[in-house]
Amino acid sequence: MRVQPSAGDESTILRWMRLEIGRINDGIVTERKRLSLLLREEHPSSVTRGGAEYNFDRDVLLRMEQTLPGELQRELRLPILFYFDSTVPDSFFLADEAALQALQRLEEISPLRRMHGGRLWIAKPIVHAIMNRYPTAVQIVMG
Repeated sequence: MRVQPSAGDESTILRWMRLEIGRINDGIVTERKRLSLLLREEHPSSVTRGGAEYNFDRDVLLRMEQTLPGELQRELRLPILFYFDSTVPDSFFLADEAALQALQRLEEISPLRRMHGGRLWIAKPIVHAIMNRYPTAVQIVMG
């Protein structure tokens, strides 16, 4: 006779959480495009993990173009991804050097900040403020 796992069973909860995180991450862009390429597209867009079209806000792209030098426009891939790690509940991390440089040029992050071990930890309120100022150009990936 097979025993049904309890809803409170740890393996059941972890399986359910992985499923939910997968659903949340379905909205993450699969092909991050360079800012310079997005600026040339009539309707700047990409595709999400879930297969939906992801449209970039052209006004946001144009604001970024005005501030960022050409070399960084060719290097920066959008959207900028911040990663959630449940072991650090008050911050997200950035793992993209070009994104760090862009955010510093946009005066969103101090020019004194540096990556350590390929990551830069940034407090959640700062990341949310950046997302509000640059809608569609930033996403959070759940880990």
